[in-house]
Amino acid sequence: MSAGTVVVGMTKHFEVLTDPRIDHTRWHDLLDILVIAMCGTICGCDSWEDLPRYANAKKEWLRKYIRLENGIPSADTFARVFQRLDVTEFMACLSSWVDALRAKAKETGGVDLVAIDGKTLRGSGDAYAGNRPLHLVRAWAAENRLVLGQEACEEKSNAGLSLFEDRTAIPKLLGLIEIAGAIVTIDAMGCQTEIAAKVVDKNADYVFCAKDNQPTLVAEISQAFDDAANAATTRGTKSRVKRYKTREKGHGRVEERTYYVIAAPESMKRSGRWKKLTSLGMVERRRVVQGKEEVSVNYYIMSFEVNVRKFARAVRGHWGIENRLHWMLDVEFAEDASRIRKGSSPQISSMLRQLALMVLQQDTSLK
Repeated sequence: MSAGTVVVGMTKHFEVLTDPRIDHTRWHDLLDILVIAMCGTICGCDSWEDLPRYANAKKEWLRKYIRLENGIPSADTFARVFQRLDVTEFMACLSSWVDALRAKAKETGGVDLVAIDGKTLRGSGDAYAGNRPLHLVRAWAAENRLVLGQEACEEKSNAGLSLFEDRTAIPKLLGLIEIAGAIVTIDAMGCQTEIAAKVVDKNADYVFCAKDNQPTLVAEISQAFDDAANAATTRGTKSRVKRYKTREKGHGRVEERTYYVIAAPESMKRSGRWKKLTSLGMVERRRVVQGKEEVSVNYYIMSFEVNVRKFARAVRGHWGIENRLHWMLDVEFAEDASRIRKGSSPQISSMLRQLALMVLQQDTSLK
């Protein structure tokens, strides 16, 4: 994605964004401010003070794409504007751009995987002001490497910084993004009946991980797999369990994953708790690190037919939100270290980092 494409995208999709400044204080065009912030973020700027330094160093190059009629905005100007921008409007503009990129990517075909997970911006907290770090739930199109949207969470308790209410933010996020035809994956925190219903109502499918927060559900899934295995052994019938195995070796470890899928028992379907519940999944992971073996088992519920390879692809694809989004934002963009805290600026700057990462990942001109 060229620089010109980035500027055109900003101009086309953000031109409807409301400028929070009153008329006589608008010395600099809002789109100029946004383009500088976007390009600066791509180049590693992580504070408001960095942006005018970057813009002055690249002034002649920037003039090819934006007017800069009154010169380069100051750090204070960047800070004031981004603190007051409307987060919902900014997210709508960003989603418009992402949807355009996503529609273009869909032309290549394939299943659209949407992973949803939460992340805390640890540097955004301000102990003196009594503000906890901002916690966001993000939706990630794993196949296309695009952030579809994000929603800030409310805290579950004041007992610690890591306890947040993802479950209220996820339905809001699902209401903001387009997921029709996609497979939505969520970890154990989002394995809730109302979230499953929301996904199905938006014409999508789900793969939800069930862990200790759903002990009854885990017991039902485990029992269903035991019953299926026992039936094949005692009755001599063909096993109803579909199986698929992968093996990876690297970085001093060997990891084997065995995926199992069965049709959900009629008793679970009839209960009506999980909308469109169709099949159950299980993943057994065996890791050997420096000669020491570790074994873990996770259980899943799904709304699509028994298809073990499709299940495996969804489970593996879910980790892209950690490896290709959250990890990259921390390592390459120092998101956790960012001290941007006031007003709307933590969320807005988070969206800029995501957009910068997407721009870089969409660019195929360089490795």
